[in-house]
Amino acid sequence: MMNELLEKKYEALKEYLRSLGRVAVAYSSGVDSTLLLKVAHDVLQENAIALTARSSFFPGRELAEAKEFCNQEGIRQIVCAFDELEIENFVKNPPNRCYYCKHALFEAFLSTANKQGIDCVVEGSNMDDESDYRPGHQAIQELGIKSPLRKAGLYKEEIRRLSKILGLPTWEKPSFACLASRFVYGEMITKEKLAMVDRAEQQMLNLGFHQFRVRIHGEMARIEVLPEEFDKLMEPRIRSEIVQKLTEYGFTYVTMDLKGYRTGSMNETLS
Repeated sequence: MMNELLEKKYEALKEYLRSLGRVAVAYSSGVDSTLLLKVAHDVLQENAIALTARSSFFPGRELAEAKEFCNQEGIRQIVCAFDELEIENFVKNPPNRCYYCKHALFEAFLSTANKQGIDCVVEGSNMDDESDYRPGHQAIQELGIKSPLRKAGLYKEEIRRLSKILGLPTWEKPSFACLASRFVYGEMITKEKLAMVDRAEQQMLNLGFHQFRVRIHGEMARIEVLPEEFDKLMEPRIRSEIVQKLTEYGFTYVTMDLKGYRTGSMNETLS
């Protein structure tokens, strides 16, 4: 059951989406965008569609999950090809690389939505996103993209709780940001290194780790797992398999971060 505050925010979210009339939801199959798409479709029916990017930064498993959810819910989905590696300022990987990526991506989403007769594109930022360095928000604001979850005052934990109440499969799904967030600022982003990170994180999933990151520093992998999974990572068989596989993928050094998993750890170097 919902408490009074969550119910109030849920109603505010529905009312705000209803006021938009027709929307295209930037949908990644993550916790936030899945809830947003579900509620938008519940409220607007065929006047809510999903826009999903297909790129080397979006793991194939995530795209498959996005397609499956839309099929199950009867939501019209448009998959847009998008190549971040064509954005020079993004590939150079400055601290504000997300600005350049988000600007190009949401320009493409706006163009696709407009061709469908839809003027409004919405995305899944929530209240917790205000506590970290998020240069992509500037691009979203400049382009007039709406953020209904933030408008309704929803925090991540509330989004998970509401998702569970609504029966969404993503309510306890681990958070996975864009693969570019695995790169130390200033290190050139290449297709080859992206593949290394993607394969390394798939290996971690295969071994049953829940919430983690594999950060790349040159030829070194820095693995972040939850503190409660430190012991599992150190099991001889698990540790040996991780080292073997990541070395096969192209990493020279494989390390464990003793601080454990945390969002935005690459931003810790920024003043």
